[in-house]
Amino acid sequence: MDRGQPAGGAVAGLGPTRHWRSLLLRRSGGILLSLFVAALCARPALASCGAAADACELSSGDYHIATPDPGASASTEATGTPAVVFLHGYGGSGAGVLRNRALVKELQERGYALIAPTALPRWNGKRSWNFLPGAEGRDEAQFLQQVLGDAESRFGIDRQRVVLAGFSAGAFMVNYLACAHPGDFAAFAPVAGGFWRPRPEACAGPVRLLHTHGWADKVVPLEGRILGSSTREQDDIFAGLALWRQVNGCADDAPDRLWATGQKLHRRWDCQPGGDIELTLGPGGHRIPDTWPARVVEWFERTPD
Repeated sequence: MDRGQPAGGAVAGLGPTRHWRSLLLRRSGGILLSLFVAALCARPALASCGAAADACELSSGDYHIATPDPGASASTEATGTPAVVFLHGYGGSGAGVLRNRALVKELQERGYALIAPTALPRWNGKRSWNFLPGAEGRDEAQFLQQVLGDAESRFGIDRQRVVLAGFSAGAFMVNYLACAHPGDFAAFAPVAGGFWRPRPEACAGPVRLLHTHGWADKVVPLEGRILGSSTREQDDIFAGLALWRQVNGCADDAPDRLWATGQKLHRRWDCQPGGDIELTLGPGGHRIPDTWPARVVEWFERTPD
């Protein structure tokens, strides 16, 4: 043994006890660093138009986006990236949508980008969508087309494979845009939102639409409700579905298929090519079901019977 090297490989100038303490600290620090790096890698990758937290600024508003990892979708390189445009609820924001990590992660793993636009503030400072026909304010259809054009040029989004989805007030916006501009998106997927009364007498079409709702929803009940002390009234969800069947030219009100998955009940109407409707009812209240991100992709990619 080299007399100048302390026993056990201790560093010169340190006693054995101090040497082992130093070695342990270095090793534990390396483990912590590895865990930190792994945690960063596990986080969903969020794209932006500037610094990490920056929104993509447009002339009429902004949006946030989370893009999938390269190779997550086998068809991405050839045709571009499919996407779900998700409209937040009353008082929310695009940045808030991207904080829903389960939503972001599931879509990314399936090769989809998540695009989250932000509504403009209302008179009370709360953000919401300008969905009522004839109302003054931003033209939301035009704004969302601007969002898609920008996302296509910046991030390679395939505009032929984009689902417009939304929650609560965002879902009301989805229904009105599907009614007036069905060709702007490949499909529509409202969660916990329909029409206001009086509902539109007619809509353009056909449409592909997946409606998801909680059986116990008290904010947007299935039967509709008057909002507070105002004269504004949410419409009956089933009446809205009847309108969609009319738009799609369904031969019968009875669904083509009925089934259940666990506590969820499903109904589907395959009325014509490019015109299918699906209803999913769950036991919960006013929320986005945990299984919704996977379900919307499976539904969108399904070839109608």
